[in-house]
Order: sequence, then C-alpha cells, then structure tokens
Amino acid sequence: MRIAVPAETDPTEPRVAATPETVKKFVGLGAEVGVESGAGIKSAILDADYTAAGAAIARDAAAAIAGADIILRVRRPSAAELEGAKKGAAVIAIMDPYGHLDALQEVAATGVDAFAMELMPRITRAQAMDVLSSQANLAGYRAVVDAAEEYGRAVPMMMTAAGTVPAAKLFVMGVGVAGLQAIATARRLGAIVTATDVRPATKEQVDSLGARFIAVEDEEFRQAETAGGYAKEMSAEYQEKQKELTASHIAKQDIVITTALIPGRRAPVLITEAMVQSMRPGSVIVDLAVERGGNCALSKPGKTVTTKNGVKIVGHLNVAGRLAATASSLYARNLLAFVEILIDKANKTVAIPWDDEIVKATLLSKDGGLVHPNFQKSA
Repeated sequence: MRIAVPAETDPTEPRVAATPETVKKFVGLGAEVGVESGAGIKSAILDADYTAAGAAIARDAAAAIAGADIILRVRRPSAAELEGAKKGAAVIAIMDPYGHLDALQEVAATGVDAFAMELMPRITRAQAMDVLSSQANLAGYRAVVDAAEEYGRAVPMMMTAAGTVPAAKLFVMGVGVAGLQAIATARRLGAIVTATDVRPATKEQVDSLGARFIAVEDEEFRQAETAGGYAKEMSAEYQEKQKELTASHIAKQDIVITTALIPGRRAPVLITEAMVQSMRPGSVIVDLAVERGGNCALSKPGKTVTTKNGVKIVGHLNVAGRLAATASSLYARNLLAFVEILIDKANKTVAIPWDDEIVKATLLSKDGGLVHPNFQKSA
C-alpha cells in the first residue's frame, strides 16, 4: 500500500496534504509514503521532517505518484498531473466540482477514483473529515485579523489619560463556521459585535458568543435551513426586507465581515454599492465569499479596493491558506480520518467500502467516468 503526497502546483496555494504527524500515522497503518521534495516548505515543513516521520522523498510529482494506491492533494489535480497514476488509484482532494464539469471529466478519464472532500456528508461520523469546517474556522479567524490590520484604529475600548477610545463596531453576515469564529475572535479583541444569518438556529449561537443577532424573523426565516444544516437561497422578497433592515445597520459599522455561501451557487450579494457608500471613511469590509462571486457588490478577487468614500473592501483569496501551517495541519488530519476508512487495517491494504455512505457521498469518478449523481445530471 503506497500513499503519495505531491506538491501543489498552484503558486497561490501554500498548503500541503500531509504533515509529519499524519505521515507517521500512515506508516503505522502499514503504508509506504512518498512525498514530493519541497511539498511542505510553504507550510514550514522541511523534507527532513517528513523523512524523520518515515516518508520517502520523491524528486518530482511523477516519482511521488508512481505506483501509488492513494494520492493526497489540497486542490484538484489536472489530468496532466495524473499522468502515470495507476488505474483505480484513489485521488483525494478539495475538488471544487461545481461549475468545472469539463475538468472533472478529464480527471475521470485518467481512470482514477476521485474523491471530493468538500462533499463530505454532515453526519457525526464524518465530523473529523469535514474540511469545509476546519478551513472555514481558520478563515473566520483570519478575516478579523485582516480587518483589524486594515482598520487603522484600535478595536477594543481603551480608557486612557488622554481620553476614551471607543470600541469598534463589527458586523458578521453569515453565521456558519467561519462566521462563528469571526464573532468569537472579534469579541476577544473587544469589538462590539452584531451578526445576521437566514438560519434561525444561528440566533442562539450568536447570543451564546455575546453578540447581538439581527434578522427579519418571519415565517420564511423560520424555515430557511436545509436538512444538512446549510442555508437555503431566500426569496427575492425576503432578501429585500433583509436589505432594508441591514442597510441602516451597516451604515453605523466600522467593520463588516461577510461569509455567506450556498453550495453549488453564486454567493448572494448582501452589500450593495449604496450600502458601501453609506459607510464612514476608514470602514472595512472583508468578503470571505469573493471566490464565489462575492457578498459585496464592489469586492474584487485577490485585491483590496478602496472606494471613493474611503471604505476598504478586502477580497483575499484562499484565506485559510494565509495561515498555511495551521491550515495544513488540520486539513491533513481531515484526510487521515477519511483514508482510515479506506484501509483494511488487518491486511494493511486499500479496501474501499463502496457502500459506505461517506464513500458514496464523496466519490466523483470511477472506472473512467463520473459517478456522482449531482454531476451526472449536468453532463
């Protein structure tokens, strides 16, 4: 049984799919682990660290994946990057499947069994494998740190001999994992925090963190959550009512952090140009949904925009990756938990349980074709 860890080819991706901690555990399960030279350097992991954990260092990606039964990546590899992979090898990564059908079909045509970690079902048994949560948690924390850096003023209230510095007012839009961590981090920094979400269950969570909840609490709001715990897309009428409620609130805020995402859909626009114009000079918006179109109408992927009225709109990409060492550590543990269900521990071989609900939920391709029902329909 051989597990391969190639380096990421995207120059903006500093994370790595395995750490010395997880390599050691893979070796303990009976695997030979091959890591491409330099794969962990952007996450502060040296080749020598992997070697000490029991991995063999491969000179390049081709050498790393040759003969591998399992290939671990952060981002979806291209078909060219899978050249030389054996048929039926399990390729496990954040596959970003929505809207990339052609790329998925190319991966499938290589004959590998591709698994998308972001399709992990939200069940108790899969919590340790939930990459969306582990990475979003870090993104929520980093969003507050980035906002505080751009804000240019103190965040907590300070009482000094020269006078009192008022606490910053911070508004979180979208209270998932990232939003909850943003609230907790902002509270620790001493901000006055408010938050909103379309899911009624989040109100209690917001209150428990010491923030104030803001939403139009009508009948649609009370039913605005899927069985899997995700937000439903709201009607145009509800969105308009919510905009009216939040517009006046946003005008009084110093920092706004947006995190609202809908799986498989463009991110909803929560902050209009008019709302941005109503904010005071020096205010900051951090848009964590910028890679999916953005929650702010004026955000730009990968850029920090300063509007004419002096509002900064931060659109960093791969925010979790801005904490590469920590993000890699958590992501690698997610992968380890998933790989463990694919291994026959007694025989120390790969034995994928095809009928397992976690396997069925995450499997994208098998035997040269796409098998996931969501993407077969799009084909």
